[in-house]
Amino acid sequence: MKQLVLSLVALAVCLMAYAHPTVSVELDGDAKGKVFEGIGFVNGGGGTSVLLKDYPEPQRSQILDMVYKPMFGASVSALLVEIPGDGNATQGSMPSHRHTRDDLSYSRGYTWWILNEAKRRNADLTLDGAAWSAPGWIGGGQFWSQDAADYYVDWLRGLRHVYGHELTAIGCRNEKGDSKDFVKLFRRTLDANGFDNVRIHAFDNWYRGKLDFVKDMLHDAELRDAVDIIGGHIFYVGDPVSAEERDIAERLGKPIWNTEDHVYLKGFDCLISIVQCFNHNFIRSGVTKVVNWYDVCGTYPLEPYSQEPPAVLAYEPWSGHYKVREALWGYAHYGQFTKVGWTYMSDGCRELPEGGSMVALRSASGDYSVIIETKRAGVPQTVRIRPGGSLSGDALCVWQSDSVSQFVRRDDIRRENGEFVITAMPNTVYSLSTLRGQQKGTYAVPESRPFPLPYHETFEQYSNPEEWGCLPHYTADINGAFELVDRPDGKGRCVRQVVPAPTICWAPDWHCYTILGDSAWRDYDVSADIMLNLEDAAGVMGRICDVGSGYGFIPKCYVLKLDDRGNCILSVIRGKIDKKKLEGDAEQQAFIRNSKDEGEGGEKILSSARLKNVKAGGWHNLKLRFEGSHITGYADNVLVVEADDTMYSHGMAGMLAEQHGKSVSTPFFDNVQIAPVGESAGRPAREPLSVRPLYPKRVADAR
Repeated sequence: MKQLVLSLVALAVCLMAYAHPTVSVELDGDAKGKVFEGIGFVNGGGGTSVLLKDYPEPQRSQILDMVYKPMFGASVSALLVEIPGDGNATQGSMPSHRHTRDDLSYSRGYTWWILNEAKRRNADLTLDGAAWSAPGWIGGGQFWSQDAADYYVDWLRGLRHVYGHELTAIGCRNEKGDSKDFVKLFRRTLDANGFDNVRIHAFDNWYRGKLDFVKDMLHDAELRDAVDIIGGHIFYVGDPVSAEERDIAERLGKPIWNTEDHVYLKGFDCLISIVQCFNHNFIRSGVTKVVNWYDVCGTYPLEPYSQEPPAVLAYEPWSGHYKVREALWGYAHYGQFTKVGWTYMSDGCRELPEGGSMVALRSASGDYSVIIETKRAGVPQTVRIRPGGSLSGDALCVWQSDSVSQFVRRDDIRRENGEFVITAMPNTVYSLSTLRGQQKGTYAVPESRPFPLPYHETFEQYSNPEEWGCLPHYTADINGAFELVDRPDGKGRCVRQVVPAPTICWAPDWHCYTILGDSAWRDYDVSADIMLNLEDAAGVMGRICDVGSGYGFIPKCYVLKLDDRGNCILSVIRGKIDKKKLEGDAEQQAFIRNSKDEGEGGEKILSSARLKNVKAGGWHNLKLRFEGSHITGYADNVLVVEADDTMYSHGMAGMLAEQHGKSVSTPFFDNVQIAPVGESAGRPAREPLSVRPLYPKRVADAR
């Protein structure tokens, strides 16, 4: 009787399996296919990971392991970095290697460090780069120029000679139109300077018609030779690459890359959509490499896109707290089961009849992986996989993610009657593979703590600013570059806004400023010693509660500002994009539709005074105090302006350098203090022993 029951149960299970819609897949291990060139992240589009550099150990290394270590966490195979250009690029700005035509330094910012750390973990990681913003001296303010090509070459020299890395490919410029003349010039410049190994992808735009230029490649031999890769921000939820464009790419032998996709979703929905994104990019558009924006959010939560789409949230370096989002395991479902150089097996790359999709890839040695997502499936589907040719006959490991648990190993499946059978449940991700060695990777994470108050920074702890990328802890530049420098009077260190002219900015431009602290702060004092140069105007900021939408960065805050003629002004800034600056930039209009930057804006002066004995070259202390709706401004400890205003009740602190016409103020800031009203800021900050310099040995500039 017992045997009969077991038999009936087995029969029922079989009938249930066959009752599901069935997909049969023949995998030919010997057929030719397109070469897989990786999946991964963009690091950039502003200072996306600026606070990561300030994390203590072991947390800083743990975060990097979760993203870049092979067969552990995301295990991505591709990284595209922004080549920093001093201007805002969505989430703030990063310092350029050439602020001016006569300037050159390979020790600024953290991008070199990110590249070092990523490659140290994975020597096979492919590296890519492109500029968003650029210094204003380039091309007299016009990016498409010989200056821009030379600027890129200088950066590549630093990467090669100082850090020992090579880019696999490089873009012309991120999301700013195209220039066929420039890409030809760029190719000639790279070749003439020993970078003929670096492929160019073009033109990395996102709007409809972004790949229209590929038709010109048919009859323009120089353009065809200059563009190695057809690159665009294809967006898996938008318009796929057209059949005509795919056909031209095939005829020309040019791969298609998605050089920036986006999955702005929460929780498990983000995880499964990332896998869907990778699958659909190949199935619908023939894309063989995808990088998503972006990897680690090391920006303040106040900044745009700080919760979605990054894989890791890391904006508390003072506590060591960070959070791995479910999104990271979407990358793991590809990253731990594929390698650059594998080949797509076209018969195994398809959309499933009841919803979902699958992609199959193989190595030259016969290993293979099948990646399945069933985001839009309404019922279970039976997938029957029959490997053939040179493919391995080994059992397939199974790793699964659903809304309850992510990246969990299930029982292996073995081949029966020449095939592997799996029932794919709705809203689930599966990675099947002959590879072994995958790890989920987890760490114990410290508890969250608020930004430490009182705060007192004299910058004396940075004995060698270059070891720290010339950037102080905890500041996040929104525009411009606030760098560690020697005081002009020789009395130690300070911070200076060093960008002297407006940049060729990716976003509509405004003044230079940097932020730090906690957006929940209400009543407090923020002060700094400031030294102005001729024609400078600078100040301290408080109650910063918004820094724009990501395309436009005018803040919402209060500013106490002083110029070199003694004019002291207390203002309220009401963030808004200046639409006049968008003229001639029509393709970017979609970035500001329905954005929070379209409300009432501008600067309103609340109070002003004319101070005596203020001139360029002297140090003066400015202090901004908030007590409920009452706001006061002090200069050298004397009350000079005050007002009552209820526009903003809370927000972060910051420092501002005013931009006027064709120049930008380059003031010095020292002795920055933030404390509850009337309280002492206490002793200056000291370097925690567990926070390591980015560049332990002094980096020599190299041309």
